[in-house]
Amino acid sequence: MRYSILYSFFILLILLESCGSDKNKQQAAPPPPSVGVYEVHTGSSTYYDLFPANIIAVNQVDIRAQVNGAITGIYFKEGQEVTKGQKLYSIDEQLYSANYQQAQANLNVAKANLAKAQQDADRYNDLAKNDAIAKQVLDHAIAELQSSKMQLKAAEAAVNSVQTNVRYATINAPLTGTIGISQVKLGTAVTAGTMILNTVSTDNPIAVDFAVNEKDIYRFTQLQQKGYNAKDSLFTIQLPDGTIYPEVGKIYFMDRAVDPQTATLKVRLEFDNSKHLLKPGMSCNVRIKNNGNVNQLLVPMKALVEQMGEYFVYVLGDSSKVFQKRINTGAIINDKIVVKDGLVEKDKVVIDGVQKMKEGIVVKLTK
Repeated sequence: MRYSILYSFFILLILLESCGSDKNKQQAAPPPPSVGVYEVHTGSSTYYDLFPANIIAVNQVDIRAQVNGAITGIYFKEGQEVTKGQKLYSIDEQLYSANYQQAQANLNVAKANLAKAQQDADRYNDLAKNDAIAKQVLDHAIAELQSSKMQLKAAEAAVNSVQTNVRYATINAPLTGTIGISQVKLGTAVTAGTMILNTVSTDNPIAVDFAVNEKDIYRFTQLQQKGYNAKDSLFTIQLPDGTIYPEVGKIYFMDRAVDPQTATLKVRLEFDNSKHLLKPGMSCNVRIKNNGNVNQLLVPMKALVEQMGEYFVYVLGDSSKVFQKRINTGAIINDKIVVKDGLVEKDKVVIDGVQKMKEGIVVKLTK
């Protein structure tokens, strides 16, 4: 009886201890966090897609010497605009002039020999009609005439060749454009086809090259087919200092094939550059205007959580629990960002205290 009473008392103590522990746990459990949510909806806003780009000349020619010799004249001011055919450099042509004179003299000798051979052939031909000359003599005269004709052609070719060298000793502008800094000075010895003497490039209009992902090719093809409209500001560029170039561009061409290594296609735009503000070699950003009438899903920027280069949001589900969803983002419009994939309209995303959120926790909505 005594043991039974002690055992019952011991069991009662254990039950009291257990109840107290459960009560303490209930008292220690934190209340659900209060959060604000944003209901996802579509919006129509104008924004720009940005693409890194480079400014290049539509036409550019490197000037090289086509004959050997020393530079004897420079006939332009560096950085000035030159016209096609304008004299730029001269190369010492004394050797080529002497060779030309010799070739011209050889040509005159060949002409004289041909004239003599022609006279002999005509005379022997008349004598042969009267059987007053051996046939062998006539044959020799005719052969000599043919040889003289070939020698004349060879002399004429030699004259043309040397004359070309004389002409190449003067270097003219291949196109109308701006010439750069000369890479040679007076007296510099140059070799044909090797050293670049200078570069001439056109600067109005000027081109801008950038690469687009193969997924965007269809979009840019449609933009190209749409044609050019100066009023819609579809293509603009942002200069390195952040300013927007005042002129709008148009698609000049799209490359014939996608680069298999980068899965991108080169697109070239053309811009008016009559004020010469753009220089070949500059970097910039191409701004492609999107149609503001196309509805896009928008969420506040503060709802995003970045993890390993990917973006997530916490979405309110049933029973006030939140769940994490990965999203594919687009352009930033003021304090919101376009969501291309991962959410649907009327989803509720957490916008307050997102850094403290965990998968599956219960939250309390703030009013």
